[in-house]
Formats: sequence, structure tokens, C-alpha cells
Amino acid sequence: MASATLAAAPARLPRAVPRWVWALPPVAVLGLVFLYPLALVVQQSVRPDTGGTSLKPYADVFASEAFREALVTTVWLALGSTVGCLVLGFALALVIAFVPFPGARAVSRFIDVFLSFPSFLITLALLFVYGAKGMANGIWTDATGAAEGPFQFLTTPWGVLLAEITYFTPFVLRPLLAAFSQLDTAQLEVASSLGAKPARIVRRVILPEALPALAAGGSLVLVMCLNEFGIVLFTGAKGVTTLPTLVYGKAILESDYPAACVVAVVNIAISVGLYGLYRVVSRRAGA
Repeated sequence: MASATLAAAPARLPRAVPRWVWALPPVAVLGLVFLYPLALVVQQSVRPDTGGTSLKPYADVFASEAFREALVTTVWLALGSTVGCLVLGFALALVIAFVPFPGARAVSRFIDVFLSFPSFLITLALLFVYGAKGMANGIWTDATGAAEGPFQFLTTPWGVLLAEITYFTPFVLRPLLAAFSQLDTAQLEVASSLGAKPARIVRRVILPEALPALAAGGSLVLVMCLNEFGIVLFTGAKGVTTLPTLVYGKAILESDYPAACVVAVVNIAISVGLYGLYRVVSRRAGA
């Protein structure tokens, strides 16, 4: 009788594991690998060398001329590079997507490969061409007998700007080419049959379709330019100090860790804010 009762009783299923339990391992890894080091940076930024907890490091850094110059330099280089990448990327994307020429597919694939290159590699390539001892200056001195060539701009802010535009333009090209691949070519054919010139077609048909991709690519480039360190370092532009290079100088050269952490916190805050803008723009572009 007892066995029959047990057989008739429904089997109990194991209780389902709550979803928040599955979230614990990745959250723990994220906290240990990323959030904990950031917390240490923030903590060190309010720990002056005199001891205790104080906002004096922030007051000292904000009052320094070096920080203000680095902030201005970082912002204008990032904005200038972003504008240059948008203009050059849009022009190149128009040619690759709408002007038939042999090797267009190979160029498009090379852009994907170019995205994997380290930034210092592009800077070194520019140094080989336009550096003080580069090919362009060498050809000039051999031809004219001059002591030095005319190309001396790589160690100036304009050299940094050129290197950043060269390196980051593919990050605008890639989303633009993806957007142009989805553009209905019938619109272009109709506009052309109605007598619209190429400039008008670009302005009235292509550009509106490209705006979401331009906004997404431009936001990403702006964030990366704000945090770029290798290009500024490898160009040898001694008069160009950005927030990342200022962090390096304060921490490594001056051993002023509270000041370095303050600059790092400011850089992180700007980057996170712009990254949030990038996510919003990308989400709207995807929609």
C-alpha cells in the first residue's frame, strides 16, 4: 500500500536557479578586473602625499596651467581629428561604394585589415615618409643640396592631427560602407534620370542616409582620439601634451601619483560620457 502511494505521488522537480545567481560570476570578474582598479585610481586621487583624504589634489591639478593646456590640446585635437575623419571617410566611401573601379572589393577588405593595425605602426610609417630623415626630406635634400628638407611638421600638433586622421578614418569608413550597401540604388537612378547633378544627388539622397553612420563613426573616433597615447608619443611632438601623456608624465616622470590619478579620473569621466553618447547614437542608427 505504501509503495502504491509513493508511486502515485508526483515527482518533485528541482527548483530553478534564480537568474541573478547566473549573473554573479561575470559581475564578480568585471568588478575584480575592471571596477576594482578604477576604484583604486579614484581612491588615490583623493589621497594627497601628506596623508588623509582630501580634494586638494583636484584643486591643485585644476589650478595648474599644464592641466588646462593639456585639456584644451586634447579637446581640439580630438575634435579636429574627428572632423577630418568624417570628411575624408565620407569622400572615400563615396568613391569606393559608387564609383566602379578595379580592386574596389580589395580596398574594402583592406579597410577591415587596417582596423587591426596598432596606432604606433601608422605613426612610424609617416615618420619614414615625412620625418626629419624621411624619404620626402631625403629626396628634397638630394635634389637641392639643402641642409634639411621642408617637411618638419610631424613633431608639431599638425603632425599629430595628420597621424590621427590617417589612423582613425577607417573607423568612419566601415559603418559608411555598410550603410551605402543597404542604399536602394533605384533612388540614385531616378534622381539622375530627372537631371540631378552628382553633387545634388549626394546632398539630397546619399547624405541623409549616411547621417546615422557618420554620427556613430564620429562618436567612436572622438572617444578614441581623447584617449590616444601612442600617436602623440611616437610622433615625438614634445610641445604637444594631452591628458593621457600628462598622466604618464605625472606618474612616471614626476612620481606624483595623486595628480596623475586626478587627470586619469577626468579623462575617464569625459570618455565615459562620450561613450554613452556613442551608444545612444549607435542605437538610433541601428533602429
